[in-house]
Amino acid sequence: MTPEKVPNMETFARLSGVSRPTVSKYFHDPTSVRDSTRARIESALERYDFRPNVYAMNQNRRLTKIVGIAVPFLADPFFAELARNIEARVIEAGFSPLLFSAHGDPAIEAEIFDNLRSLKPAGVLLAPLGRTSDRDAVERFCREVPTVLFDANIEGLGATFVGSDNFQSVPLMVDYLCRTGSPPCFFEMPPVNPNARKRRTAYEEAMTRLGHEPRVVRVEGSGWGFEEIGYSGGLRAFEERRFETDTVLCSNDRLAIGLLAAAYEKGRRVGRGSGAALRVAGHDDHPFARFTTPSLTTVAQDYTAIAKRSVEALVEAVESGGAPGERAEVSYPGRLIMRASA
Repeated sequence: MTPEKVPNMETFARLSGVSRPTVSKYFHDPTSVRDSTRARIESALERYDFRPNVYAMNQNRRLTKIVGIAVPFLADPFFAELARNIEARVIEAGFSPLLFSAHGDPAIEAEIFDNLRSLKPAGVLLAPLGRTSDRDAVERFCREVPTVLFDANIEGLGATFVGSDNFQSVPLMVDYLCRTGSPPCFFEMPPVNPNARKRRTAYEEAMTRLGHEPRVVRVEGSGWGFEEIGYSGGLRAFEERRFETDTVLCSNDRLAIGLLAAAYEKGRRVGRGSGAALRVAGHDDHPFARFTTPSLTTVAQDYTAIAKRSVEALVEAVESGGAPGERAEVSYPGRLIMRASA
């Protein structure tokens, strides 16, 4: 027999024989009510189909169980995979995740902050746009709501950051490419977030350390359409002979995917061995990187470790009552993934 659906908490409280405030208290924390009361409520939950409106409940709470997760561009499979890992950890920690995408737009990012304030979240895990973010809006939000930054850091905010160590991962790839062939040029993504600048600097330092001249190929373009930017920029770079060696390190895998398409169109065979005209490598281990043609050599970010530590840091902040506490910057090393493209 299908349980009778109950439309709201008032009706459920009447049917269970418990006051509405007590029912609300139970849904906030089942251990906060007496054992006999909890038994009555749980017995009623077995008889009736009722789920509390968490958003309505939140309006009357100082601390909710909602954790906001905000990323720059959810259509990017890199961010989708990272958000998926974080979302699972948030659920394991006993919170309710709520996912937002800024679509690469600082105005939308600021609007997300306003929406989250109205929901009174326990805390927020934020991958900021970075260079294009409204810094004052981000700083104000981090002061008001317990927030942990991931993927891209904004210096000076005083917020805990968890991400990858670009100054370990990029030199790791540069060393590998120099050992196995010609020193790489660096195909640079638009400077949309701090990772772009850090990866270029890490490349230049690694090349100099190895006694090679850094060769940065900057591409025109803006926004988060890295595949299109890599494709159109790659075509121009081939036509203008801007790649001074036969090895190209791209600042992220999405840019590399665009470059692979440009190389194919120009008849440049990418890969290793006889007949190959170009080696191409990327960074991030994008979920599609192993399915490109040829499969893409890259540096893998540790999605699992970043997600785990980000959520742990936020839970620590929430449990301390959102007090500022000690801020930290936690960076995880990348792992070299050798595939057919280099």
